[in-house]
Amino acid sequence: MNKPILLTGILAMIMAGTQAKVRLPHLLGDGMILQQQTDARLWGWDQPGKTIRVSPSWTSRKYTVRTGKDGKWQLTVRTPPASYTPHSITFDDGESTTLKDILSGEVWVCAGQSNMEITLKGFNNCPVKGYNQAVLGALHHQGIHYVKIPSVMSMKPLDDADCIWKTITPSTVGDCSAVGYFFARLISKTLNEPVGLIMANKGGTRVESWLDADNLKRYTSESLDSMTNVRKYERNDYLRPLVWGNGTFCPILNYTVKGILYYQGCSNVGDPSGQYAKRLEILVSQWRRDFRLGDIPFYYVQIAPYFYGDKKGDAGARLREDQWKASKVIRDCGLVCTDDCVYPYESQQIHPCQKKPVGERLALQALNKTYGIKALWCESPEFKDLKISHDTCYIHLQNDYGAISRYEDLEGFEIAGADKIFHQAHASYYWTKGIILTCPEVKNPVAVRYAFRNWGYGNVKNRALLPLFPFRTDNWE
Repeated sequence: MNKPILLTGILAMIMAGTQAKVRLPHLLGDGMILQQQTDARLWGWDQPGKTIRVSPSWTSRKYTVRTGKDGKWQLTVRTPPASYTPHSITFDDGESTTLKDILSGEVWVCAGQSNMEITLKGFNNCPVKGYNQAVLGALHHQGIHYVKIPSVMSMKPLDDADCIWKTITPSTVGDCSAVGYFFARLISKTLNEPVGLIMANKGGTRVESWLDADNLKRYTSESLDSMTNVRKYERNDYLRPLVWGNGTFCPILNYTVKGILYYQGCSNVGDPSGQYAKRLEILVSQWRRDFRLGDIPFYYVQIAPYFYGDKKGDAGARLREDQWKASKVIRDCGLVCTDDCVYPYESQQIHPCQKKPVGERLALQALNKTYGIKALWCESPEFKDLKISHDTCYIHLQNDYGAISRYEDLEGFEIAGADKIFHQAHASYYWTKGIILTCPEVKNPVAVRYAFRNWGYGNVKNRALLPLFPFRTDNWE
């Protein structure tokens, strides 16, 4: 017999066997955490017209699905209540595949750019406070699992990503998103339930990087031509629109999750006023549509103070303002302020080292609004109204929970008159009058700003010791 023919036959048999076995996306793997007590989606590929039997270990019920003409299949299985008891799922099309060490719990997506991506180990020249403590405590938090979706560019939506679930241990905790880990740790400890994190993010990306082609075409002037964008962003591919969403986020859209955590915005600093707020609203709507899980919670982070080339400039403050405006139109969302999460020496550090309070503030939002612990104080104070009497301004806040953290030496306030020139104000607090502002240089004040600079954080906090959102009472350009 001819050897090439024999070899070809053997290869054909091997390929036929390979194709016959059910194929799962990498996201469905050993050690994954399934969203508890819901109809969780499972999916994959096989030969067209193939019948696949799915057998979860937590129930006697067997599920059956038949592949379509394209070889794709999808079904939902009812997941059990959260627990630390490992489960398994067997997929059988005549040849079985079993996933092991599966937990049922709460699953959250960690999306955005580098301040969400940064791990507990930190980046080069960007340390994260609390790394050693996380390593020492890792054995107490093995109910936290995470999976990192590779940062991949694609002009077309991808349906799979080369990834693997990891369990928090001393050797793995350092590679977990720092913000995500501190969020998960507080959620898991409070609910006594496992928490899964899906890390789908890319440093440096703009909000447009995550919008799909239809939304980009409808709401932006961004080019959808790949070569145009290659030339435009030759040196900074992380700024390209569309491709990061297609390559890094689309592979997770079939997975059943509880909600989304989002930390992004630095790369959009300098955008026209109002643009970011609108596009963020569009992005949230897009993701909720594509997950097909209704209005899942969306909790996100206001960018921290940073010099952006000029400490006294306000481009960063205007982006923070847009983030705040978005929180007023996005349903089922929450915004956390990070104005106090920078040290005085970090004006040129785009990745402030304090990630623990960021993650925990996101967790407070979720525990209050998603998990129903209403006694928690989770909101930062906000500007409510301004009253002016002669040369004195009176500021009242909302979400102060009945008090602010200090009565004197309040910092971050500025006052302007009709000339639109802002001057540092003297600020104090009296509970019946609010925050009292005066400035010798401004005899007839018309506007107030608070922490409205690139590097302009203040020190006002509410009764929960959460920082006051930066604000302005003017609309001057």
